Amino acid sequence: MLNIILFGPPGAGKGTQAARLIEKYGFNHISTGEVIREEIRKGSPMGLSVKEYIDKGHLAPDELVIGIIADYVGKHKDCAGNIFDGFPRTTPQAEAFDEIMERHGTPVGVMLSLEVPDDELVKRLLNRGKDSGRADDLSEEIIRNRIDVYKAQTAVVAEHYKPQGKFRSVCGVGDPDAIFAALCAEIDPLLK
Repeated sequence: MLNIILFGPPGAGKGTQAARLIEKYGFNHISTGEVIREEIRKGSPMGLSVKEYIDKGHLAPDELVIGIIADYVGKHKDCAGNIFDGFPRTTPQAEAFDEIMERHGTPVGVMLSLEVPDDELVKRLLNRGKDSGRADDLSEEIIRNRIDVYKAQTAVVAEHYKPQGKFRSVCGVGDPDAIFAALCAEIDPLLK
């Protein structure tokens, strides 16, 4: 089993590329953002507890997200692999994630980081907000705050995986097919 962390700032294209990787390789996919948004739509206690964070462009609390992931991993051990989209988002999450994965005998194989400049991210997210109506994608101020939070709290997670030799940087700008090919070029050798 290959466990992939698909990494990058909001608007980097993680969801788009994850869907293509799942189709090609048959991996399972978990997007913590989607799981949390679904809980908000359902009005569950967990969803209501994180709605305030999300609406302000802040990250959900570590203990909540780690609980979601632990539950997911426990239910999906017999598969070709998993793509974790948007997780881990903090160094404590990465440390807890590694422990969970080791406990299940399925360590993280690689972190693939989609690199995109800030102005391109803002443009993409404002367009996505117009199409989807997502409140967190409709305000440039909230978007820039999300990017700043990513840089301060999440980008540092790469430093957790670099010493392990698991970090790979991939250009996230340009033709989606070329970005997909670059991701596959990183994954294919790990499947042999």
